[in-house]
This record gives sequence, C-alpha cells and structure tokens, in this order.
Amino acid sequence: MKPLVISAEERAGRRERIEQKVQEAGMEGAVIFSPTSIFYLVGFHFIPTERPMALVLTDGKTTLFVPRLEHEHAETVSDADTVKSYPEYPSELHPMRRLAQLLGELGLRAGKIGVDADGYGSSWGYRGPRLSEVLPEADVVPGVGMWVEEMRMSKSDAEIALIRESCRWGNLAHVLLQRYSVAGAREIDISMRATSEATSAMIDTLGPIYRAAGSASASAGFRGQIGPNSALPHAVTINAILKQGDTLVTGAGADIYGYHSELERTMFVGEPNAEQRRFFEHMLSAQDLAISLIKPGIPCNAIEQEMQRFYKENNLVPYTRHHTGHNIGLQGHEMPFLDLGDETILQPGMLFTIEPGFYVEGLGGFRHSDTIVVTKDGSESLTYYPRQLEDLICGV
Repeated sequence: MKPLVISAEERAGRRERIEQKVQEAGMEGAVIFSPTSIFYLVGFHFIPTERPMALVLTDGKTTLFVPRLEHEHAETVSDADTVKSYPEYPSELHPMRRLAQLLGELGLRAGKIGVDADGYGSSWGYRGPRLSEVLPEADVVPGVGMWVEEMRMSKSDAEIALIRESCRWGNLAHVLLQRYSVAGAREIDISMRATSEATSAMIDTLGPIYRAAGSASASAGFRGQIGPNSALPHAVTINAILKQGDTLVTGAGADIYGYHSELERTMFVGEPNAEQRRFFEHMLSAQDLAISLIKPGIPCNAIEQEMQRFYKENNLVPYTRHHTGHNIGLQGHEMPFLDLGDETILQPGMLFTIEPGFYVEGLGGFRHSDTIVVTKDGSESLTYYPRQLEDLICGV
C-alpha cells in the first residue's frame, strides 16, 4: 500500500498556482515564512523555533533557507530544488541579513517581492529586522500568505482521504474515552489511556504507510470541559475527577500527515436531569439544522443567519458564544468561517466543523462537532460517532 501522504506531484501543482499569481502580480518572486505554508508547498515539516526559516520562489525554482541543524532534514524530505543554510541564531551576522544576501544572489535584491509577512516571527525569543529593512531597494508586498490560505480552503481528493482516515482513528479514541469515563476517574488518566491505546492501534494497523507531520497520535480528551466547567468553550485541563451527573464535552481526532479532523460530543456521567436533556436536545436540533444547510453555492454568512434565527425563536441567544463552524485541515481552524461576517461561497471540497453550542453557567456546555465536507449537491459527514443522548451516557 502507498504511504498516507500528499504526493510530490500535487505539491508541484500548488507551487505552479502560486507562481502564476506571483507573475500576474508583476512580482520578481516570493518569500514565505509560515511553517504551515512551507509544508503545504514543499512538504517540509519542521519545529519553528527562534531560528528563522523561509521558502523562496523565483523563476520556477524553490529554495529553502534553514539553520544548519535542519539542512540534511530539509534536503531529505522537501521538494525544494535547493537548500541553503546559515550557522545558527543568534550569530555574528543575523540570519535575516544572510537571507537578504541569498535573495540578492537569486535576483531578488530589488523590484516587487511578494511575502506572507515582512520577516520571520516567533515567540521563542527571536528578535530581528524586517525583510524590508534588509532589502531597502525592494518593494516588499504582502498578500502571498492569503493566496496560500485561499488555496487550502477547498481540499483535493487526496487531502479528503487523509482527513477521512483521521476521522477513523479519532472515532476509536472517542470510543475508548467514553468507555473509561466513569464516576471517580480522573480527567487526565482517562484522556491519556484513551489516547495511548488508540495511537498504538493506529500505528499497529497502518504500520509503514503511516506518516506524521505533527503530534503523531490519535487523541481524545476533555480539555477541562467537565461539570460546570464545560460551560467554558475553550476551557483548559483542570485534572477534574468525574462525578455522577457531570456534563462532559469531549474532543477527538488524529494527525494523518499533518491533516486533522474534529469530533466532539456532549456526554453525561449517569442519567442527565431534565435541564441537561433540554439543552442537549436544543443543541442536537441546532446541529441538525446547520448540517442541513450545507451545500455549494451559498455564502457562509447565510448559514449563520439561519442559525441566529433558530436561536432567537427558541430563546437561546444568551447561551451562545461562537460561530457555527470553521474550515479544518492542516490547522485546527482555517478559513472560511460559518459566521455573519464571512461571505465566502461554499464550494465542493470545503470542510467545516459543524459545532453550534450552548453554555449554561452552573450546568455545563452542550456541543457536538462533526467534520463535514461540501459535495457537489450537498454535504457528507466524515465523522460518524453516535449523536443521540441515550448513546452518550457514561458509566452504564
């Protein structure tokens, strides 16, 4: 069997599309600093640290600019025509000035140069000049990053296949998470056990065809969304101990060559009370409505408008906190978004998490999330975990 990866041929097509845009914009070339964009275009996944890295596109050629410690790695796994490296950061000559020298050698000292950012950025202690500072004769033009992000909005068949595989192993991780979610168990113990067992099963099953570009795991957990704390949509782990009657909001997925899916469920430790059941049913109806609205040719904001109408009609507005969903792929959140301010037209191949949620202080949060792909005549759910309340009661 072939490895679960994106082919070099598909990445070459991506670069051709970007290079065409660069030429149409009258640019001499482009410089890209985003790790995600670099991986998307040349297949080089790396750990972004204080050491600057960049991908240079010019005259149909690609050059990776990396620190010395990444040189062999980049030559081994990337599609780049050339790899150039610098000694280390910080060094006597700042890497951005070395990059300016390289760009001069590639004919990009002056003229219009497209960029995704005016220099490298990192929270790992990096400090350095902007690209425009080290290339004073050039016209550094932003916007290339948006071109790449727009390309990533609609997934190819190969990308969808990887995300479908991610859903498969996220499903297993969630099965185990629910199995181990009983009163008296600790949040972290449950998550670690489910994640470890699901990851082992995934690696054993896929064997040599599996390739990671990130976490290399199938995972499931709560991220602190337990009991009243589940009313915080982006809670953090608090090492809670599950109690009878708790509302649980879960999350599961898997990294398949850097591609992700999203599976979330609202569960209960033991029988839920009447209020828990009421909000759960509202949430399920909202998700059903959102899924039914997904089809090509309509703008993202039209879906959110219908969702807001549903919330108002059912007096649920005070319990809402976020939009209906977002695209997903190489990153957990990608554009476009199912929100009032996004007018992007849905197209086949776009993926969305469908996750309307309600958050009730003192009671908990109520949110399912499923990964949906837009098809030529509607949509298909790539996730398939049970959604009904009676299937999501733990400890029975």
